[in-house]
Amino acid sequence: MFGLTFEKLLLIGVIAVLIVGPDRLPAAAARFAQFIRSLRDLADGAKTRMRDELGPEYDDIDWKKLDPRQYDPRRIIREALTDDSTTSSVTPVTSPARASGAKSAPAKRKSPARDAKASTPFDAEST
Repeated sequence: MFGLTFEKLLLIGVIAVLIVGPDRLPAAAARFAQFIRSLRDLADGAKTRMRDELGPEYDDIDWKKLDPRQYDPRRIIREALTDDSTTSSVTPVTSPARASGAKSAPAKRKSPARDAKASTPFDAEST
């Protein structure tokens, strides 16, 4: 789960014996076990509360799909592009010149004329 092998757990146990000492080790192990039990009870309580609040919809949720480790932007884009249910009924509008095959120059945008001597607009409330 966390990459803990038997050798690593054994090493952690040996270090714990050296740090805590053989006299206090049973009490420390009991406190650690109690801590693990309380974490497990907390997780079970949260799961039970979520199941109670969501009702029967809780069982319908695909939890693996919501796992952030399953996030793959390429897959998401691929699924969005291949999804047939979102086909649009809007057809693109073409100009008559383009429909006949004639090439036209792109239209140039004209910026609104502004007096060079006029001051820049200022809004005192925005600053």
